[in-house]
Amino acid sequence: MEISDSLQTLYSAKIEEQDGSYHIEVPKREIVDGAVEPTEPVKVALLSHPNGGESRDVRVERGSSTGTPKRNGQSGTSSHQDPPVTEGEIRKVEIENIGDQGDGIAKVERGFVVIVPGGRVGEEPRVRIDEVKENVAFAEIA
Repeated sequence: MEISDSLQTLYSAKIEEQDGSYHIEVPKREIVDGAVEPTEPVKVALLSHPNGGESRDVRVERGSSTGTPKRNGQSGTSSHQDPPVTEGEIRKVEIENIGDQGDGIAKVERGFVVIVPGGRVGEEPRVRIDEVKENVAFAEIA
């Protein structure tokens, strides 16, 4: 599945019916951390749960453009994708694991790995991306 560069957040949410329409709750952290602005239009994609369960991932993208996502002027069908982070960028990540060298490991869009020295499992630090390689980035807690 191609994931757009404009992806701002990815989370699971229940779809609830209220007064003849359906609603998806946006977690407060998505507003507080700046992933979603409550006054800006967003696109929401519903992805089937791999086990067929009730859970659905909700993908929110800023803006209201339509069509196939593009990258560097090419259609989204290209097999090569640039890393989803850039050097100098500051962002909040979640440390999911500890690597062999004791560094924190976070994953961002498309499962791209960010190595965070000093990161501990469960922490959600703001980090500055120091170095970006094709399949991994190195960051420092900001």
